[in-house]
Amino acid sequence: MLYRTGPLILVFGTALLLIIAFFIPHKPFGDLEARFLNWYAIISGFTFLLGLDSLARHHLIKIVRREKGWFYSLLLVTSLFGTLFWGLYSWIRYASPFALNAPFMWLYKFMIIPLQATMFATLAFFIFSAAYRAFRVRNLAATLLLIAACMVMLGNVPIGSSIWAGISWLIHQIFPNTNLEILKRWELFAAAKDWLMAIPQAAAGRGIGIGLALGGIAMSLRIILGIERTYLSS
Repeated sequence: MLYRTGPLILVFGTALLLIIAFFIPHKPFGDLEARFLNWYAIISGFTFLLGLDSLARHHLIKIVRREKGWFYSLLLVTSLFGTLFWGLYSWIRYASPFALNAPFMWLYKFMIIPLQATMFATLAFFIFSAAYRAFRVRNLAATLLLIAACMVMLGNVPIGSSIWAGISWLIHQIFPNTNLEILKRWELFAAAKDWLMAIPQAAAGRGIGIGLALGGIAMSLRIILGIERTYLSS
């Protein structure tokens, strides 16, 4: 049973030492946090290599067996090892993969960056679809969400200023005594956007942050106390 209880004891002891080092910043505990951070960086590097090995092995098996979508696996493996080769070559030849005339920098600038831009551009369609489902007027909360979203969008884009200029002109025509220049400078959409982002959005963000912190604390306690043992399954 040591292979089951050993990791639990190690996790509990490490967490206990980190807690002690946090509350007692004196030797020998004061240096433990920095030392553990160095160990974490080293272990993270090995986990990255493990994930790389798992990814390559999965797709290589898929290529050998000619499973469905094996051609995309071939592209992935080719791109993976090609990028790794040019990165190592640039590191050896130019002392840094990010040298301006290095092949890896050319690959990064003319292939990786355009692919990232394309991926983020396609996300706009998913965001639009999600916004359409979220902003449908079904109740009072959805109506307020729709109005707030429209005010924020109009406050961020130039067309909002143009619309407000037209509204200011219309108000000036109805009420000639109003000062048109003051109306144009006091942009309703920009002011509403600033207020929404500074107060309601900030309050909601802080609430989400508090919830995430409490969830992280609860999950940490479950792992430290051995209640959560999913990391032991293999």
